[in-house]
Amino acid sequence: MSQKNNSLLMVISAPSGGGKTTVCEKMLAANANITRAITCTTRPPRDGERDGVDYYFLSAEDFLRRVQAGNFLEHATVYGNSYGTLKSEVLGKLRAGKDVLLTVDVQGAAAIRTQAESDPELERALVEVFLTPESLAVLEQRLKKRGKDPAEAIKKRLAVARQEIAQWKHFDYLLISTSIAEDYRRMQAIYDAEKIRQSRSSAPEL
Repeated sequence: MSQKNNSLLMVISAPSGGGKTTVCEKMLAANANITRAITCTTRPPRDGERDGVDYYFLSAEDFLRRVQAGNFLEHATVYGNSYGTLKSEVLGKLRAGKDVLLTVDVQGAAAIRTQAESDPELERALVEVFLTPESLAVLEQRLKKRGKDPAEAIKKRLAVARQEIAQWKHFDYLLISTSIAEDYRRMQAIYDAEKIRQSRSSAPEL
């Protein structure tokens, strides 16, 4: 009996300061079969970054051509630089039996969700998780504690976060962030359960 491909495309979204980067790093470290999708960007490489390893570095013209050709699962422009996830990058890894971890904002998650509706391969693999602190007040404390942003920037991030958190109902799972250890434990539980979901499993031999 041929084993059904039960590869997962795990899409994780969170407001800025929600803790998604840390959780994803722990998931990648603990699960050998999970890989991240390499993102395309138009920004220049930073010191030590390698093309095809950290990002695919594209010219603005090449990026636009790929947008027009419909090559991206999702894409966005942030602070003048464009970022996008290639559909071929994700599908190639899923078909190779790898589980793909993607961290995107709620708009990116919505774009992937829309594409999955017309692509059975993506639809079968897709699992969406929204990670957020229990309140904006807690998120504000986290952002202040990070010490990366001035007060005005934090105010803007919180305004965006309010709109992002309102989208939680569109995700398969809502993970209310508590501690790093607990956030990771519950993300791992979601991953383990989804790997053995009936729709992704093959019947036992009788």
